Amino acid sequence: MTSLAYDIKDKLKRLNVFEKIMALNVLVFFVGWLLQVIRQIPRSSTLNWLELPSGFSDFIMKPWALITYGFTHYDLFHLLFNMLVLYFVSRTMVNLFPTKQSLSVYFLGIICGGLTFLLVNAVIPSLLVDKVTVLVGASAGVNALLIFVCAYMPYREAQFFTIKIKLWYIGVAIVVFDLIGFFSGINQGGRVAHLGGSLLGYIYATQLLKGKDIGKGFSNLMDTITNLFSRKPILKTVHKNKKKPFAGHNKDEFNEFNNQKKVDLILDKISKSGYDSLTKEEKAFLFKSGKD
Repeated sequence: MTSLAYDIKDKLKRLNVFEKIMALNVLVFFVGWLLQVIRQIPRSSTLNWLELPSGFSDFIMKPWALITYGFTHYDLFHLLFNMLVLYFVSRTMVNLFPTKQSLSVYFLGIICGGLTFLLVNAVIPSLLVDKVTVLVGASAGVNALLIFVCAYMPYREAQFFTIKIKLWYIGVAIVVFDLIGFFSGINQGGRVAHLGGSLLGYIYATQLLKGKDIGKGFSNLMDTITNLFSRKPILKTVHKNKKKPFAGHNKDEFNEFNNQKKVDLILDKISKSGYDSLTKEEKAFLFKSGKD
């Protein structure tokens, strides 16, 4: 392996999961560009097997599109804007929440955005000024992450230059902007998906504040699918002691629950007093939890 190839492989290994998602989005964009150049076809036709169609009968023929549309961009500005926002919001997510939980918010946002797009086209197509035939872009997942953070820590402040704005103001502005865009007929298909992702992010955050992780089942499903393609040998484990000594749970389950409660307490402190109020130990614990 050449030095350059080794360096690239090493850098890819060091990327966090959202940085890998961003890299995949960029890769898909350039694959589409190469197909346009090589096959001499319109740019909008290069990645049509990844697009989410508006018709339910067409969607049934390619159900994978409910995920793959979120990795598909035709316009460079669209790609750059989504990846820039995803980069900044994902840094907050992976530092404050477990990686699996952050991924659940993102992918469930993409799925809910796609389902909302299909539903509006099937049930109330009269609301659409122009018939939208396909949906592409990561915006629904990005919106889900943004609204999740805004709803989970509504009183935490974000600073823009010298101006400090509470997160719940930003969340409301995002939703209002999409509603205005939808009813004015501007990118209605995309706006519908944005609102679906935002709704998922809000519900996820409010339920998590009540102690319920609605993405747990999705996370377990992803683990199952990942394990199906894993090359690791299946080893038979002999359990000598099946007792659950910690309040009806085994030690690992108890530790996971205990760590999540600690994270919740720290996040509550952030929402009331800001990130800078944390001690060095609390910041280190959050950082470590985000890497798990």
